[in-house]
Amino acid sequence: MTSQTTLGKLGPGDGVPSGSAPARGLRGHPWVTLVTVAVGVMMVALDGTIVAIANPAIQNDLGASLADVQWITNAYFLALAVALITAGKLGDRFGHRQTFLIGVAGFALSSGAIGLSGSIGAVVVFRVFQGLFGALLMPAALGLLRAAFPAEKLNMAIGIWGMVIGASTAGGPILGGVLVEHVNWQSVFFINVPVGILAVVLGVLILLDHRAENRPRSFDILGIVLLSASMFALVWALIKAPEWGWGSGQTWLYIIGSVVGFALFSFWETKVREPLIPLAMFRSVPLSAGVVLMVLMAIAFMGGLFFVTFYLQNVHGMSPVDAGLHLLPLTAMMIVASPLAGAAITKVGPRIPLAGGMTCTAIAMYGISTLQTDSGSGVMSLWFALLGLGLAPVMVGATEVIVGNAPMELSGVAGGLQQAAMQIGGSLGTAVLGAVMASKVDSDLAGNWADAGLPELSPAQAHQASEAVQVGVAPVPPGTPAEIAGKISDVAHDTFISGMSLASLVAAGVAVVAVAVAFLTKRGDNAEAGAGMGHI
Repeated sequence: MTSQTTLGKLGPGDGVPSGSAPARGLRGHPWVTLVTVAVGVMMVALDGTIVAIANPAIQNDLGASLADVQWITNAYFLALAVALITAGKLGDRFGHRQTFLIGVAGFALSSGAIGLSGSIGAVVVFRVFQGLFGALLMPAALGLLRAAFPAEKLNMAIGIWGMVIGASTAGGPILGGVLVEHVNWQSVFFINVPVGILAVVLGVLILLDHRAENRPRSFDILGIVLLSASMFALVWALIKAPEWGWGSGQTWLYIIGSVVGFALFSFWETKVREPLIPLAMFRSVPLSAGVVLMVLMAIAFMGGLFFVTFYLQNVHGMSPVDAGLHLLPLTAMMIVASPLAGAAITKVGPRIPLAGGMTCTAIAMYGISTLQTDSGSGVMSLWFALLGLGLAPVMVGATEVIVGNAPMELSGVAGGLQQAAMQIGGSLGTAVLGAVMASKVDSDLAGNWADAGLPELSPAQAHQASEAVQVGVAPVPPGTPAEIAGKISDVAHDTFISGMSLASLVAAGVAVVAVAVAFLTKRGDNAEAGAGMGHI
């Protein structure tokens, strides 16, 4: 049987929420709804970067290995990426208000449990729960905004929503550094508990239960299994590729497995009555372009920024807090530009702002490729600010294009697609640009080492040195004379800069491709579907 879900442009009455209580006072008010979902979303966005600062302290306190610490990040990311689309479907089926509240409460409880954990195994387990509850929360937030705001206000709302995500993501290292330095690593997780309680209280008092009339009535269990397995195989391959190698049979086994899984999933979705993701959604060129654009943006941004943190801390010798402060121009520009981007997209449509944003991103990544070991704060701030200016319209516009071009009854799935695209793009960016960096360092290090007149390294020493240089660390053995140590540091940092430069140029090239994709987008045909359920 083929899907019976209507995916064309909605007519009068299509997709109108049923069973919604009328807005009274602040309850259901669009802007107060935005504040409420922003509090919950802030927890998840902040957690994406704040934990990285706590990892060394967790490692020391719990006696964890490097592999254990990597699992603190990987467990969260895997659970989040795999569950996002299914979680969006749950919101479409049972209501985004309930899904949001469960996600917020579960995320806060999981965070508190991590802070109380006495072993690395418990930390990893509760990080999985954090990822699963975060997956419930994020698409539901977009679904609530889609239902609460009329079309002419939706872009501004998504602009502020994107501002919260950008500011929380960029502010994570600063807040994390302060908490770890002056309190303890547990406080990085405990901070989510009061924020979660506030979000739940606001959610109970403010949010309305919007449900589309023709919302899904059943579950595509096999589709969920196939999609989850395929997403896991893809993300796992990207996470492990730097360790296994891109030419490894293990890496390609998971990649091929994910491709086969996605093919089986696509075939099954054409047969089931109520598919998890109706493939007819992708007949919308703007929606498909929005998903691709989100992936490309995340590759360029997250992949490129991954090396910038090493550059600031290991090449310039900054503390985590100082490094976070140097990224404030990026954060500040995203805070300022996101609402402005929303207003511009409402006025002129998404194409020009999206193309302009990716052009700024390409120029910024090119500028980052020119940074040297002695580059000053002014030059760095210029490129970081331009990067924030470029990202803001893309975060806002691509989200509106994806969610606005999906029917109201699939707004949760569309929100899940948007978030999954960003997560996969970030993973791709880190993995691919990491491979570019590793290749460049491997090819340049031996020659630079010899040119500096340093003693020849054994193959094992060369491998260890290369791994250190890839994150900007100078491999200086204890007791090395100051003159030799200085030469090793110069070689390490110069070689790292050459690798970061090449990786940033690749990121700039990805952003240029995204400029072309941006011209395939347009304002959502279905943006009116949930308009005006509250009052403005």
